Amino acid sequence: MGSGSSALARLGLPGSRLPAQPRPAWLGVAALGLAALALGAAAWHRRRSRRPRRLQQVGTVSKLWIYPIKSCKGVSVSSAECTAMGLRRGRVRDRFWLVIKEDGHTVTARQEPRLVLVSITLENDCLSLTAPGMGQLVVPIKLPSSNKIHDCRIFGLDIKGRDCGNEAAQWFTDYLKTEPYRLVQFETSMKGRTAKKIFPSETYLQNYQVAYPDCSPLLIHTEASLADLNTRMEKKITMEYFRPNIVVTGCDAFEEDSWDELLIGDVEMKKVLYCPRCILTTVDPDTGIIDRKEPLETLKSYRLCDPSERHIYKASPLFGVYYSVEKTGTLRVGDPVYRMVE
Repeated sequence: MGSGSSALARLGLPGSRLPAQPRPAWLGVAALGLAALALGAAAWHRRRSRRPRRLQQVGTVSKLWIYPIKSCKGVSVSSAECTAMGLRRGRVRDRFWLVIKEDGHTVTARQEPRLVLVSITLENDCLSLTAPGMGQLVVPIKLPSSNKIHDCRIFGLDIKGRDCGNEAAQWFTDYLKTEPYRLVQFETSMKGRTAKKIFPSETYLQNYQVAYPDCSPLLIHTEASLADLNTRMEKKITMEYFRPNIVVTGCDAFEEDSWDELLIGDVEMKKVLYCPRCILTTVDPDTGIIDRKEPLETLKSYRLCDPSERHIYKASPLFGVYYSVEKTGTLRVGDPVYRMVE
């Protein structure tokens, strides 16, 4: 037997051929000791995790937005339930509806910029949609179980969606005028996209699920950071370019970069990653015209990641912060925003 096999045998790994040796009694005692040590460490960790954390107010919630249909206009709300999968107002949830091609691939304002002009109002148990040159479309939130379930693709990951019917499909097809489209709805009984699949290299992340958002249940922005960006821009832009769920006022520009864990109302949230910005930010939310340059170029001049994080963010500038929901509850405009500090 070669030296490699001998080494495997000494380590007790598969492939060894050394004869089995009697186990000394002290090994059993050692194993019991290690087990007790491990249990003690786990108990200490649980006690530590329950230790009260100091709260430091860092701002106040100035706006809350829910985007029922991915890439369409947001709905401003004064309060919202914060679920593990994002914001909810009544039966309407954030990014639970999606426009797809007939083959199931996602369509966003990156491909069809005029999607940002589709306005949504919440009426009883329906979404009411309007868009330039189009009549009103009413989409029921409760869909017939006989409606087809589509296999959809978002950024290379599979997810399901129930078809919203031919009327909705025809409405989006007539509005966008490029190819046939369909509207689908996510249902809570379906399996969401998990953090481990969205960020496979970031093994430390809690394995939350999302429906049709890009990356996480919540996106937070601050008014101060937008104001800072606008000092560098020839043409001033609004927060609607960045589509956050929660906007915070009363802090310094980019102070949010240091907010790892937050308490807002009775909701606890944990930082996932910074938001890497793409060409979607160059779509004017008032005209539906894609510029392909600003504000992306300006952001690239001063908001690129540290070189050690280029495997995550590549060449995308960072603006806004993604969060997961650690404890569900209710959010309200005017709520203090607390940073939780050990």
